[in-house]
Amino acid sequence: MPILRLKNISKMSSEERDKNLSDLRVELARLKTMVRAGGAVEKPGRIRELRKTIARILTIENEYKLGIRVVKEKKVNKPKQPKKQKETQTK
Repeated sequence: MPILRLKNISKMSSEERDKNLSDLRVELARLKTMVRAGGAVEKPGRIRELRKTIARILTIENEYKLGIRVVKEKKVNKPKQPKKQKETQTK
């Protein structure tokens, strides 16, 4: 299961993505040092998920910078206007 889904990452602001990115990088570094030191990691698959999530965040951030992905604005519902009735012409 991914740590952050694509929808969640897209909805975040740039600052939130940067904060999550730094947090994930710190956690990844901590897990990698545990592995290198010969310690056992509870969930070894977590390292892979962290790497993938970091890549997702960087990809989405880059897409926003290049203009590939556009910030979606919230739709505003306009009030519906009544339908116009056809006028019948009399002779």
